[in-house]
Amino acid sequence: MRNLVLGIDIGTTGVKAILINEEGSIVWESYRPCDLISIKPGFAEEDPIKWWNNVVSILEELKSTNYRDKVGAIGVSGMVPTLILLDKEGNPIRYSIQQNDARAVSEIEYFKKIIDEEKYFEVTGNTINQQVIFPKFLWLKKNEPENVAKARYIMGSYDFISYKLTGVIHTELNWALESGLWEIKERRWYKEILEKAEIPEEMLPPVYEPIQIIGETKDIIPGIPVIAGSADHIASALGMGLREEGDLLLKIGGAGDILFVIDRLTIDKRLFIDYHDIPSKFVLNGCMASSGSIVKWFKNNFVKELSYDDLTSLAENSSIGSNGLILLPYFLGEKTPIFDPIARGVILGLGLHHNIGDIFRAILEGVAYGFLHHVEVIKELSFSVKRVFISNGGAKNTLWRQIIVDVIGKDAIYIENHPGSSLGAAFIAGKAIGLFKDWKDIDLFLKESKKVIYNPENHEKYKEFYKIYRDLYPILKPFYQKLYQISGGK
Repeated sequence: MRNLVLGIDIGTTGVKAILINEEGSIVWESYRPCDLISIKPGFAEEDPIKWWNNVVSILEELKSTNYRDKVGAIGVSGMVPTLILLDKEGNPIRYSIQQNDARAVSEIEYFKKIIDEEKYFEVTGNTINQQVIFPKFLWLKKNEPENVAKARYIMGSYDFISYKLTGVIHTELNWALESGLWEIKERRWYKEILEKAEIPEEMLPPVYEPIQIIGETKDIIPGIPVIAGSADHIASALGMGLREEGDLLLKIGGAGDILFVIDRLTIDKRLFIDYHDIPSKFVLNGCMASSGSIVKWFKNNFVKELSYDDLTSLAENSSIGSNGLILLPYFLGEKTPIFDPIARGVILGLGLHHNIGDIFRAILEGVAYGFLHHVEVIKELSFSVKRVFISNGGAKNTLWRQIIVDVIGKDAIYIENHPGSSLGAAFIAGKAIGLFKDWKDIDLFLKESKKVIYNPENHEKYKEFYKIYRDLYPILKPFYQKLYQISGGK
């Protein structure tokens, strides 16, 4: 009986696979590492063949188990929107160009000059930035014309793996959207931009919904249905239980991610937009360039001798508002909601009476203020936050969880030991074959959870500090520009 489904996630540092059943359990899992390749400043690439070899190795391992004949479907998730060039035989021509690759600076400026940005935003839901595909494609045409000349198809990370599994050329809906080449309302390729970018439409594969079955596996364990798959962050949101309008996920990793489910298409230049894996829903999302990375930077550079538990204990001895300190968490510039690459981190209020605990707490609070900024943008769009979920490595810190709920003024659910995007991909595959009857069945997998209750008194105190936090950036913005100029763009 094929009553198990396999989820595979193509991540920056590794390929993870999990096998789940209809009762809400993970029955098997496996992992293979991979590496980000950066040969020049701003370059971010990976080797698609390494991803595929990892997937083959994982499937060979699965084949050797008692589960091999019980897999009913496979779903793949991955980073988006990576850019992979395939030749006419379907082989990668070069390494992938990753979504955070920043090489196409002059190409972005070129397109901003020839494209009506307001119209472009209304049609695509995107701005012209380093993430969209066509500036990178132009960079390739200028710098690697021989590779572009050999290219037959363009696709993304999880599309490539699903293609290798089935032999079916395709791409998934959110890769199309995040490519910047897609009309978000009409759901078709944007011919005007394709012409300006000189990308032949025949290079773009047919677009599938995440839940659609594109084909069956050809080798290793043949005959297993494979779905189109999902963008990793959307699969992760689904895997956390975000399925109704008003559901909010705050992810505290090296960066800080904000994902919010909506029922009606709403676009705003302060946030990104994606289709939900659940049909007819959407996900507004934001990304703070730094969150957990600031914690790591502070520890490694100033207090190597202290553990994170030590730092947390010291921060607990500080006060609401860190004894009068406010931190702006723009240590790598900032993405949403201000989109300012030259903004920088600030600690306001330092005095000789402050200690390590005050500064560490200010970091935790500064990230929480950044989350609240996003929540306010969501509310300005006339949406209400109903359920809040907190996840990723930083959420393991009890104090940080409490600070976040106290700052935003909402209780939250913390999911322990969550497997991430691979669970979402597996669940969609299970839904495609009828193993799961309803999208709410994802809740079967959310057994290890804790409710974090916000303190109304603390929330009122944080409001005063947050007001100062919000006032700081507009005041400092012209000084960021001057500092950037006199420091040689550093």
